[in-house]
Amino acid sequence: MPVGAIVALVLLGIIVLAVLITLLSKIKIVNQTDKFVVERLGKYLATWDTGVHFLVPFVDRVSKRVSMKEQIYDFPPQPVITKDNVTMQIDTVVFFNVTDPKLFTYGVENPIAGIEALSATTLRNIIGDLDLDQTLTSRDIINTKMRQILDEATDPWGIKVTRVEVKNILPPKDIQAAMEKQMRAEREKREKILIAEGEKTSAVTIAEGNKEAAILNAEAEKEAAIKRAEAQAEAILKVKKAEADGELMVRKAEAEAIKLINEANPSSAVLTIRSYETLAKVADGKATKLIVPTDIAKVTSLAGALTETVEGMKAPAAVKTEEPKKVENKPAITKKDFAKSEAELHKELLLDHKEGKH
Repeated sequence: MPVGAIVALVLLGIIVLAVLITLLSKIKIVNQTDKFVVERLGKYLATWDTGVHFLVPFVDRVSKRVSMKEQIYDFPPQPVITKDNVTMQIDTVVFFNVTDPKLFTYGVENPIAGIEALSATTLRNIIGDLDLDQTLTSRDIINTKMRQILDEATDPWGIKVTRVEVKNILPPKDIQAAMEKQMRAEREKREKILIAEGEKTSAVTIAEGNKEAAILNAEAEKEAAIKRAEAQAEAILKVKKAEADGELMVRKAEAEAIKLINEANPSSAVLTIRSYETLAKVADGKATKLIVPTDIAKVTSLAGALTETVEGMKAPAAVKTEEPKKVENKPAITKKDFAKSEAELHKELLLDHKEGKH
């Protein structure tokens, strides 16, 4: 084979290989989370979705590969000035995703730099309307306003701002020191207030407990006094009842004794002897005065007269006999007289006994 033919074959093989490599390189596979912006001869042609696509060699090209995932950018702290002229550093975190790859590619030269600039200017405008205390306590308000403003501003860029968060708020060191002192003073104030309220509550509780205890003690003393009074009244009633029962028993015994005496029908001698015995018992008492019934005195005089008569009969005959004294007929002591004398004697003895005590 001539040398020229060999060279021609080699050149043809190289050309075929180059064409195959070029064709293979123009086959593009688009992933699930990506989209390709394709240009033809420098002009926007189409946006490729997920799948296999082929570029025309030397005519078409992929202008931009856009990720459809939500993206997060943490921007560095930005110096801002509050309404009360306090300079502080605030850094933000922006969450966004691309909704239109074509606008994202052709709407702005550098979308991330544009979002950062918008975030800084928007933050300065919002913080400029707030003082220091409001800035420190209004994170949610700042986040909401920034998200709304950034979302509206980035719509022409095919970007959807889903969330904005204020990450750090760094006031100056002297402000931080003053805030720490204020916070410490506020905590000490709350501590003292809580201690005072606790002491007040404790004192009120103790006073209420003492009040309730005093009321209960008073009620207990009242109940005890009532019970004591009732017990004393009941004791007095029982004593009076016992005395009345005793007096009744004595009266019944006296009546029974009189009844038995009347039923026995004693003789005059027995009654006389019983009268003497009773008189002897009365004389043994502590009474300073003794009253003798008239009937007993009559009996005594009768006994004396009888004694004199017997002695006169025993005297010698030479002695002139004197006429005997006439003895008056003494009435006999009846059961009724004896009972009456005994009752009067008992009554007099009781009176003398009481006078002797006094």
